[in-house]
Amino acid sequence: MRLKNTFIYLIFLSTILFSFNANAQGYKIKTIVVDAGHGGGKPGAKGAYSWEKDVALKVALKLGNKLQEELPGIKIIQTRKTDVDVDWYRRAEIANDAKADLFISIHCNSMPPGNAHVRGTETFVGAYRRINEMDAGLKENEEIIKDKNYKKQNDPTDPEEAILLSLYKSLYRSKSLALASYIQKNYTEVNKRVNRGVKEQGLLILQRAAMPSVLTEIGFISNKEEEKYINSDEGQEEIVMAIVNAVKQYKKEVEN
Repeated sequence: MRLKNTFIYLIFLSTILFSFNANAQGYKIKTIVVDAGHGGGKPGAKGAYSWEKDVALKVALKLGNKLQEELPGIKIIQTRKTDVDVDWYRRAEIANDAKADLFISIHCNSMPPGNAHVRGTETFVGAYRRINEMDAGLKENEEIIKDKNYKKQNDPTDPEEAILLSLYKSLYRSKSLALASYIQKNYTEVNKRVNRGVKEQGLLILQRAAMPSVLTEIGFISNKEEEKYINSDEGQEEIVMAIVNAVKQYKKEVEN
C-alpha cells in the first residue's frame, strides 16, 4: 500500500512539473481574481469612522477597473461587488473554478488602542501547513475559524488528498513571493509607505487557492492618519497603482 501511494505521489509530482515546464514557453496571464476582504455581517477591523469591509471593497473595485484598463486582454473577476459576505472557501473556489493565474486579496490591518501608532503595509503569501497556534491568532483567520462551516470545509476526509493538494499549491510559493515583493516595493519606493515586509503565514483563504496568490494589508485602519489615507481618493489611487504596477512587473517576469 505504501509503495502504491509513493508511486501515485511521484506520478502526480511528475505531471505537475511537466505542466510547469510545458507552460514556461508561451505562458500568458489570462485571468486575475480580485478579492475584497470581509463583507456583510463580517465587517473586519473598525477604525475611528470606517470599516475594513468598506475600504477593501472600494479599493478592490478600483483595482479591478484599473487592471482592466491597463491590461485589456486579461479577464478580471471580483469575488464580491457589493456589501455581501462571501464564504471564505467560496472565494478560493471562484478563483479555482476560473482557472485564474493570480489571486489578490485586499485587507486592512489593525492594532489594539495601545498600539494605534503602528502603521505601514505588509503582504502575505500562504504557508501550506496545518494551522498552528500562531496562525489561529491571525485576525484574518479569526472569523473563518469561528465559522460553523470551518471544520467541514477545512478537514479533508482523505489525508493523502490533502497532502497532494498541499504539494500542488506549494509549487506556487516562489511566484506568490515574487508578486508580493513587487507589491511591497511599489508601496515603499513609489508611495513612500512604511514597509512591514513580505510574510509567509498559514492564511486559510490563500491555502485553498490553487494559483499564485497574495493577501495585501493596505494600511492600518486603527491608525488615524492611515485610516484617512486609505479612505481618500488619492490614497486609494496610489494603492491601486502600486498593485497594478506590481502585476505588470510580475507579468513581464513570468511571461518572459
